[in-house]
Amino acid sequence: MTRIHVLVVDDEPDFLKLIQRRLAKRNVDVDVATSGESALEQLRKNSVDVVILDVKMPGLSGIETLKEIRKRFGNIAVIMLTGHGSVKSGIDGMSHGAYDYILKPFSIDDLLERIRAASEHSRLKRQDRGEA
Repeated sequence: MTRIHVLVVDDEPDFLKLIQRRLAKRNVDVDVATSGESALEQLRKNSVDVVILDVKMPGLSGIETLKEIRKRFGNIAVIMLTGHGSVKSGIDGMSHGAYDYILKPFSIDDLLERIRAASEHSRLKRQDRGEA
């Protein structure tokens, strides 16, 4: 099985360090970004399979970043992340093209399962379009 490459976008540096370390232990390649603008720049330069995107961030919000990802990088699966217990913001993200959403706090195993499913979904979409 090929390794999954994930970009985690969150404005909390301590959270990014923790999630990067925990996913790396599970054989996931992880890049991080602390803002929507930084995430879009990284996506322009590097290919990733899945984006984990915090909903609430200063500057470009998670939803605004999601909309830009959909416009510019249509085949990347996005999982919305919210620490505010707001199911509505996760559902709002899905209405704008997110693959899934997960509420903080979450188990790393639950996140990993969602990452794997999102990556497979994107791979199949690319395959259907002849892009794989």
